[in-house]
Amino acid sequence: MSGPDPDAGSLYSLVMSSLEEDQAQDIVAIPLQGKSSVADYMVIASGRSTRQVAAIAQKLAERIKQAGHGPVRLEGLPAADWVLIDAGDVVVHLFRPEVRSFYNLERMWGFGDLAPVPAAGQA
Repeated sequence: MSGPDPDAGSLYSLVMSSLEEDQAQDIVAIPLQGKSSVADYMVIASGRSTRQVAAIAQKLAERIKQAGHGPVRLEGLPAADWVLIDAGDVVVHLFRPEVRSFYNLERMWGFGDLAPVPAAGQA
């Protein structure tokens, strides 16, 4: 497949709305078009506990599947300190806050100074 997937925008929207609905915290979206062939977007978010991280990840994977965006790969369950949701054009990293600050993926991708995306109603 060459070029961005035309469904990437709708998949991205689904991911972002699902994370906000499930009260993920400190959501950061990093556009990867032209920087990586892995995905079009990397989304990084936190949950308050391993239980919340696992629940957010499982609901997100189910919503992506139900919306017809193909198979989703989940890695990191059941420990749920860091769960990777690979939906193809959008890759989501869900962390417990302590684990997120340790790995600091935003800084690794050169986006360490990005402000989190405000959740709906908090803008």
